[in-house]
Amino acid sequence: MNRQPLDGVTVLDFGQVYNGPYCGFLLAQGGARVIKVESRIGETLRARGATSTASYPFALLNTNKECITLNIQSAQGQTLLKRLAKNVDVVFENFAPGTMDKYGIGSETLRALNPRLIYASSTGFGTEGPYRDFLGMDITLQAMTGVMSITGEEGGPPLKTAAAFADFIAGTHLYAGIVSALYAREQSGEGATVDISMQDCVFPTLATALGSYYVAGAQPTRAGNRHPGRALAPYNVYGTSDGHVAIICIREGHWRKLCQAMGQPELLQDERFATTALRCENMEALDALVTRWTERHTKSEIFKIAQSHGVICAPVQNLGDVVSDPHLAARGSLEARGHPQLGEIAQLHTPLRFRDLAPPPLTDVPPLGRDTAQVLAELANVDDEELERLRAAEAV
Repeated sequence: MNRQPLDGVTVLDFGQVYNGPYCGFLLAQGGARVIKVESRIGETLRARGATSTASYPFALLNTNKECITLNIQSAQGQTLLKRLAKNVDVVFENFAPGTMDKYGIGSETLRALNPRLIYASSTGFGTEGPYRDFLGMDITLQAMTGVMSITGEEGGPPLKTAAAFADFIAGTHLYAGIVSALYAREQSGEGATVDISMQDCVFPTLATALGSYYVAGAQPTRAGNRHPGRALAPYNVYGTSDGHVAIICIREGHWRKLCQAMGQPELLQDERFATTALRCENMEALDALVTRWTERHTKSEIFKIAQSHGVICAPVQNLGDVVSDPHLAARGSLEARGHPQLGEIAQLHTPLRFRDLAPPPLTDVPPLGRDTAQVLAELANVDDEELERLRAAEAV
């Protein structure tokens, strides 16, 4: 492969916050020309201010994009989008359900103007079904999908994960849907409408918990860091002299290796731990035993011993550890780059890698609307005089 896989594909990215912008990031890193379309005040994360917790994700997710402004609430803006849609390959958005249809610029309208167009949307619950019009954000999807019901400590309240995984897994599926539709278009010549539901995307992540549910016939109690169905042990996070490590034994061989790593081969003869089922029955005693070993060492010492014995283990890294992780640096996954407000930050290259083909170099996120004049001239034949009229009408 001597060029990026999506080279030649032009995309209008109406993404907001995490879900849509991550899809746009993947498309741009895949070589597509991604044109970020924002309102005249900027999308949600840009509009939160010069320096805030939104500054980092906005920079992370919107590199390698061109930026234009377009007021889709105005008649002139809607007309302009129709002109643009005739000359692009993909339009995608993650607005509230029905937003684009409300303004007469939804899938049916745009695809009628350009039958080869891929129109893709990602919403909380998809474009069909009784939940269609429900608004969805990461925390509400974690609640509705059952994720929060199985997350937390036994006897404690439901918890969400602090990682916005519902947003990002939906953005990944949005990317996959678009690329699948582009491949199909190569065969048929026809565009497609892609409908991504965040709820659909999250459901498969419940596989382990649902396995326990079907076996027990009831909701499993929250298990903290233990196996959701308490069907494996050791399976937990254990304290060390300077933090914690995660250790898991899936097979009997893993248990034998852990006993060797701990320097306690005699545990293989302990009847309490003779089988997986017995280890689960005696989980409290087993976790206490493992903890007595891990607490005598640092995280790095435990990790080194575990790796040398073939034990599945990892240190619990904090955020500072993650952004300076030597493996991510060696793979070229993270790159230290300057940010005007935050100083040096770690920015991500695409996780989608091809042998002998490096991802495109990262670029800075353009100022709001920087590329409006150039993009409109190229893709909608807007000259300087018309551009001034559009600006006067607040259409761009």
